[in-house]
Amino acid sequence: MTPDELAHEPGDRPGRRMTQVTGSREDPHAQARAARERSLLLHSMSVFRELFETIFAHREIATVVEVGVESGQVSSVYADLGATVHCVEPAPDDELRAVLAADPRLNLVEGLSPAVLGDLPVADLYVLDGDHNYAVVRAELAWIMENAPDAVVVLHDVLWPCGRRDFYYQPSPVAPEDRHPATKDGPTVWHDDVTPAGLIGDGAYTVAQHAGGPRNGVLTAVEDALDGAGGDWRLVIVPAVFGFGVLMRDSAPGAEEIVEALRPLTSSTLLAAMEDNRIALYTRVLQLQYEAEARTDDATRLAETITAQQREIAGLRSELDRARAENATVRQEVRSLREASAPSSAPAPVQEPELGEAVSHLGRALSARIRKNSGRSRPAR
Repeated sequence: MTPDELAHEPGDRPGRRMTQVTGSREDPHAQARAARERSLLLHSMSVFRELFETIFAHREIATVVEVGVESGQVSSVYADLGATVHCVEPAPDDELRAVLAADPRLNLVEGLSPAVLGDLPVADLYVLDGDHNYAVVRAELAWIMENAPDAVVVLHDVLWPCGRRDFYYQPSPVAPEDRHPATKDGPTVWHDDVTPAGLIGDGAYTVAQHAGGPRNGVLTAVEDALDGAGGDWRLVIVPAVFGFGVLMRDSAPGAEEIVEALRPLTSSTLLAAMEDNRIALYTRVLQLQYEAEARTDDATRLAETITAQQREIAGLRSELDRARAENATVRQEVRSLREASAPSSAPAPVQEPELGEAVSHLGRALSARIRKNSGRSRPAR
């Protein structure tokens, strides 16, 4: 049973909803179960359901355009709250197609934003969670501000790591002149440079080599859009899960009510500190994983080296055995030669010397015999 189901049961009492957070005397592990069931990296817009409920509560939302659909799980949130949803996704897989096709409230729009925005009904809510870079977000906001000025715009990833650094999904549709030099390495909280031990895309995206400066990052795009639109627009940010931004005109329906309802979260220094701590811990885990994998690679290479050396040692031992066998054969031949060259009255041979000494003895014996035979054949004078 979900927390929402518990919260809306008949006879609900104050604090019942918190049972799912605190656990109970009968079920003290409820919070631990919830914690281990969550992804180590919270990044989905689905965690912001309560914030969307707040927006829908203070503004009539009939049509939603969602850019960047993920799994379709978040799309159903808007539909459950009463909206018709247009889901913009440039390359949906079969699983996402099936999820969206199963819900008549969800309409798949296969194409790139912002190019397809003009083909859709003007929406009351735009959710921008697609390509997280300046060029795309700036173009999306330019179209919305001109064509749907009373809409609520929700933007994800307005804080670290995308707030001041472009991310480019691969293959990137962004024109080369609008892209910064990019790398496969990723950012980390622990220093300002990118690193292979950081938040890497693993082929899904690359990131700008350097953060900051002009035309770089999602938040920079929002700020430039605000500067170009005059003073009638405002941005508020909930500092959680990489940053939940809400952009509206002051004169838009429900704008003041939405801002006030979100104020406890947008002004929370505690929430901001927890987000800083979360990304610091997560990037530390990434670093430890990288180092563990590197040590595993080192251990694998060491094992391969040991195996190769063991094979080499086995080969050397085999060669040594062959050399010993050859040595024994030579010794036998030396003994045979000595026996053949020695006089019949010669005493029994002494204990066999080493091969070098045996060969030396054999050489001296042969030389003496040759001299002796040579003297016998010399003619008398």
